[in-house]
Amino acid sequence: MLLLIFKAIAALLALTVLVYVALYFFAPTKIADTALSLERMRAKLERSEMTISADGRNWHLVYLEGGPADAPPLLLLHGIGADKDNWTKVAASGLTRRYRVYAIDLPGFGESDKPADARYRIGDQVTRVEAIAKQLGLSRFHLAGNSMGGWIATAYAIAHPDQVQSLWLLNPAGVMSAETSEMMKLIAAGMPLPLFARSEPDFGRLLQFVMQKPPFIPAPVRAVLARRQIADFRLNEQIFEDVREQSGALDETLAALSPPLATPTLIVWGDRDRVLHPSGAAILQRLLPNASLVMLGGIGHLPMLEAPRRATADYLAFRSRLTR
Repeated sequence: MLLLIFKAIAALLALTVLVYVALYFFAPTKIADTALSLERMRAKLERSEMTISADGRNWHLVYLEGGPADAPPLLLLHGIGADKDNWTKVAASGLTRRYRVYAIDLPGFGESDKPADARYRIGDQVTRVEAIAKQLGLSRFHLAGNSMGGWIATAYAIAHPDQVQSLWLLNPAGVMSAETSEMMKLIAAGMPLPLFARSEPDFGRLLQFVMQKPPFIPAPVRAVLARRQIADFRLNEQIFEDVREQSGALDETLAALSPPLATPTLIVWGDRDRVLHPSGAAILQRLLPNASLVMLGGIGHLPMLEAPRRATADYLAFRSRLTR
């Protein structure tokens, strides 16, 4: 009897391995989608969809939402070339226990509409975020953003200071008076933009460039993410150019405000950021009178992926101070 049981277990294990190998080589997208679903479940986030009307278009958008329905709302905006799943690790680290979290695929990214003939300047995205907030029924909310998303979040707070209760800015873009970053030096030298991938090897180099401590990504998931990046390469380049054409730098806009933007703000910046120079952090803090600054040692451009527990703990402490 025991021998039969052992043989059955061995056969089951062998079958499991064979199924995994088959999926690995023939259905990597299924593995990637399963991995993302599990990460979202761990973060207590569910995939949702909406349609908004903005700048003469109807936009079909995809987003993640989770957390107590009656908790304070927190809207999360990703950076260029990224998507809503950049926020699952911080959501799992405690955000969805305290807040009603919305992580958006901004127009032009992820699973949301991405027409090539649209404009993707910061001001354009601010208009769309306004429509997103209205569609979600948010009149007062907390707003966070990384990189380009941080620029959009700050610009939104400038345009709608009565709506934004606080800002959480992680390595935000738009501080043009900062020292020249490694990425900008590469661009000036005529080198390819290191933020986007033309090939799978490019995707590996991209991860190493934007993060000092990239999280582990299973090979099938990595391959699928690389292919999605490659498919969006042209549009991402176009969006980058649209953002660069934005009239006026964020720091110049903030400096010209009278009175200055008083929104309580937590600025987080990795001191090993190769995309945006960390000197931008102190500049931004000087321009925002109610801002506090956290510099993360040994962290690159994406703190919410590289150090999600630390980033979440700092944010929860910031929100606790606001409550007091």
